[in-house]
Amino acid sequence: MNNTAIGQQINQYLDELSSEHLELVADFLAYLAEKESEEATQELLDIPGFIESFERGKKDIAEGRVKNWRTIRSDV
Repeated sequence: MNNTAIGQQINQYLDELSSEHLELVADFLAYLAEKESEEATQELLDIPGFIESFERGKKDIAEGRVKNWRTIRSDV
């Protein structure tokens, strides 16, 4: 089932719920979104050297050591 069909099915169910149950659904969706975000963050943190590379990148940006992406990738 694609995302559009799933969204339509979810909307049909939501239309049938009471306010109390809609609040419960909203809380559950917030929990799932937070969990997914945490998993994505952990995935990045598990990459060897990621934190050091990220910090180096932030320092480069702060000190102006950046290049315009168009000079690197003209085909984009």
